[in-house]
Amino acid sequence: MASFTAADIKNLREMTGVGMMDCKKALTESDGDMDKAVAWLREKGLAAAQKKAGRIAAEGMSYAAVIDGVGVVVEVNAESDFVAKNELFVAYVKGIAEVVAKENPADLDALMGCQFPGTGRTVKEEQNDKVLVIGENINVRRFARYADGLSVPYIHAGGKIGVLVNMEVSENLAGNDAVVELGKDVAMQIAAMNPSFLDKADVDQATLDKEKEILMAQAIEENKNAAKPKPEAIIEKMVMGRVGKYYEENCLLQQAFVKENKVSVEKHIAEVAKQVGGSIKVTGFIRFATGEGIEKRQDDLAAEVEKLVNNK
Repeated sequence: MASFTAADIKNLREMTGVGMMDCKKALTESDGDMDKAVAWLREKGLAAAQKKAGRIAAEGMSYAAVIDGVGVVVEVNAESDFVAKNELFVAYVKGIAEVVAKENPADLDALMGCQFPGTGRTVKEEQNDKVLVIGENINVRRFARYADGLSVPYIHAGGKIGVLVNMEVSENLAGNDAVVELGKDVAMQIAAMNPSFLDKADVDQATLDKEKEILMAQAIEENKNAAKPKPEAIIEKMVMGRVGKYYEENCLLQQAFVKENKVSVEKHIAEVAKQVGGSIKVTGFIRFATGEGIEKRQDDLAAEVEKLVNNK
């Protein structure tokens, strides 16, 4: 008969998040060997990520690629920057990108039900396996894809930012090196400057009205404190000028091109198109910054030390 204790069952449950009865069965089948019991649970698809699911995963990797002509960008989160560099984690992220490119899942739930490449398991099952092996909570947070046009990917700082630029180009420019280089330059611009819109025409009226309201309030306040207050008509012109500045800061095509401040991104694209003898139009972009908007865990070293001492 297998030799193990109630404490062993408890420890296995804490390690895997699996129910007590399944843990007992795993230890029985494994003659009390903890490592074999974990492997047994994994083989049966029972070892899940339940225990780690509540941990904050704000690190990880944003990854962009073009796979069989389909542009893909994904963000997969983990708990630590260290794990984000783990080969198993990186391979999992790239596998997710492959699934998104080939299967075109409608949402995250659909993605989790897709088959993970080369495993015979679903994405969800593969994720649970990686959680158990790596030892951290792992979540696929978001993804996007472009099936049409020419997509150019860019990954900044090993996955801190992932960018995908989508362009519509004339047939004679398919595979043109200068066009691909342009796409990379624009992607780097997006990574660095983080535009909110592609073009000033894309700024919705509600956003524009709010910005005008803020700028008008600022101008009126400045006018109050001015030695020579300006007429209302002049203030309105000032506000319209500042709206133009808003476009230049927040709209990709109106931004100053980072490699050549004398021209806008829009004009630089037009210049490249003229040089290569064809048409180039940026139709969209996606920028994922890893962990943006997630409240990161604040570690309390003193509390951790106290916990360790008290648990001796």
